[in-house]
Amino acid sequence: MKSLFAAAVLVAGTLASFSAAHAAGGCGPGWYRGPYGGCQPMRRAVVVRPAPVVVVRPAPSVVVVRPGPRVCPYGTVWRNGRCRGW
Repeated sequence: MKSLFAAAVLVAGTLASFSAAHAAGGCGPGWYRGPYGGCQPMRRAVVVRPAPVVVVRPAPSVVVVRPGPRVCPYGTVWRNGRCRGW
């Protein structure tokens, strides 16, 4: 029973030790860490607006026809639009 009570106290103490100061990098509520590590006040409120709704229409179906791969005889390669020897 004593170990259960000790564990409960340990968990409660750990949860109670977290506060806004820890969340703000140790500076406290309304402050933040600057580029050189000092605490600076938050100058103005940040307003987050919802993103505009974008409607995307489906593109018309387009059929692309490409010729099949060129196959050159053994010992030649496809270069400059035709089969050429090494």
